[in-house]
Amino acid sequence: MSDYQHLTRHSPSTGAGSPDVWGIYEADTGSVQYVMACPETKKAALIDVVLNFDPRSARTSTASAQKVLDLVKEKGLEPVRIIDTHPHADHMMASAWLKQQTGLPNAIGVRTKKIAELWREYYNLPDLDPAPHFDEFFEDGDTFDIGNLTVTVELSTGHTLGSVSYFAGDAGFVHDTLMYPDSGSSRADFPGGSAAELWDSIQSILSRPDDTRLFIGHDYGKGDRKEPAWEATVARHKADNIHVNSTIERADFIKTREDRDATLALPDRMLHALQVNLRAGALPPAEDDGNSYFKIPANRF
Repeated sequence: MSDYQHLTRHSPSTGAGSPDVWGIYEADTGSVQYVMACPETKKAALIDVVLNFDPRSARTSTASAQKVLDLVKEKGLEPVRIIDTHPHADHMMASAWLKQQTGLPNAIGVRTKKIAELWREYYNLPDLDPAPHFDEFFEDGDTFDIGNLTVTVELSTGHTLGSVSYFAGDAGFVHDTLMYPDSGSSRADFPGGSAAELWDSIQSILSRPDDTRLFIGHDYGKGDRKEPAWEATVARHKADNIHVNSTIERADFIKTREDRDATLALPDRMLHALQVNLRAGALPPAEDDGNSYFKIPANRF
């Protein structure tokens, strides 16, 4: 869906305590970047912003992240936080670059540290440590404010062992748990993933009020629907989601998810991305020639 690069949609606040939300599509990886803003104070959080990466040339760019900053400026918003839902496998995160540009604190779930423990062994990088690269690590149940909005952090494991969702009023940013209803759910076969835990996380998400707006992490199109979509209510997912609607049982979901995952190739950026995202999007430390180099494990996947 490359024709939709940086397609932007606004989901307006529905009243007191409800955020304004903008989604900005990153077509190369099918990712959706979000700006969540308090309509009263104009303070905002930047969520899951992408650092562009070309796996053929191993070259990064900040075009998509800059689009997010441009939107913030255009709408007269004041960003106050940079947050990610998990260390993404299919794209690089722009957290470090955004922090450099804005001076804002960045944050992610605390179990990101456990994800790093897994990947240190895969990369043979004993010093791969998220701690120096994030200002805050959220625990399940933590809260923070964006202007007059109260945001709650919910541990949402399954896609990874450390994924978190963010809820503010009637909006939930649920990352790689759900896909759009016609595409179901996200994969759970990466190291530390679990289809059973993904089901439990999704059921917790879908226990929220029916009018809760759920904003997903990715969309790749489906059948006749070519234009990307990323917002649907809890009620819509319970009625129409092909993997987790109200007629689906837990065991059937787990089998469907595991069977589907067994057919999927690794994302083409995954082995580059994890070593970067566990450093908040900072490239590997420069070597004596001033350049950064990726370390790719051979014959491990």
